[in-house]
Amino acid sequence: MAVITEPPGSNLSAQQVKRERKQQFKIAGRAYLWLLPILISMAVIVYYPLIYGIVLSFTNANQDNIALHLGSTTLPATYKFVGFQNYIDIIQSWFTPGSDGAHILLQTVIWIVANIVLHFVISLGLALILNRKMRFRAIYRVLLMVPWAMPQYVSAFGWLFLFNQQYGFIDVALQSMHLPIIPWASDPNWAIVSVIIVNVWLGIPFTTVTLLGGLQSIPTEMYEASAIDGATRWQALRFITLPMLRPIAFLVTLLDVIWTFNAFSIIYLITQGGPFNRTQTLVTYAWVQAIQGKQLFGVGGAYGVIILLILLIFTFFYSRLLRANETVY
Repeated sequence: MAVITEPPGSNLSAQQVKRERKQQFKIAGRAYLWLLPILISMAVIVYYPLIYGIVLSFTNANQDNIALHLGSTTLPATYKFVGFQNYIDIIQSWFTPGSDGAHILLQTVIWIVANIVLHFVISLGLALILNRKMRFRAIYRVLLMVPWAMPQYVSAFGWLFLFNQQYGFIDVALQSMHLPIIPWASDPNWAIVSVIIVNVWLGIPFTTVTLLGGLQSIPTEMYEASAIDGATRWQALRFITLPMLRPIAFLVTLLDVIWTFNAFSIIYLITQGGPFNRTQTLVTYAWVQAIQGKQLFGVGGAYGVIILLILLIFTFFYSRLLRANETVY
């Protein structure tokens, strides 16, 4: 005769189940209560300006037609909805030869590509060196982090002194060797070189430390086996190191592109976007449109939305590419 047994836990009363669910909701509610200050801060600091900027991007808002509060008197805003006109004007300027928009788009591409390539190549070389057994390796790693630990404005002022044509170390050294000085501030080509140098100097520590962590995760047995098979250092780098570093290299490149694209303080502190707007990028030019001159808040908002969309699209496709490479490797 079969004995029918009750499944485990079936003897729990409805009141016990209700009590447990109430306890779970209480714990979850307490967690959300702790998160509430963060959510409120993000809403005020991030989401409200973002939504307000998006709204302004569809208007012709500027300093002449926004609302003004003069004591107890308030002048109402008179700006109008213009649809996608700001976006159309910006994109058309990119494809108009000789326009400011075309120059700034090209300079943005040069700025990003130059920084990303130099960051990765120099950092990979330093990471390979620091991954070897050597004396004072810990000290070298600490010194490497100094540029990253320093506030950016301190680094910028230090480099400004080095770039000074009268008293700067670089031009003084060139003069002592009877060589022509470099017009860092007045020549547009050297101006973009100067801001790239500073940004590369600031970005190398993070990229180097990240790649160094990736190198240390590669099993040494793989290199030992390749040495037994007669592989050269170049072959080991090409067929072992670089493929094994691929996931971390993809990640660090993604972060580097986002940070370099959004870089503002270095360009502003070193060149203020000059001379002749030749060191402006989309980010700095958006600030110029919204803050300086006529204070075209609608145009500045449109630039901000376009920059956000570019980064979101890049991140989406880059992440898909990263997942595809992880599947292959």
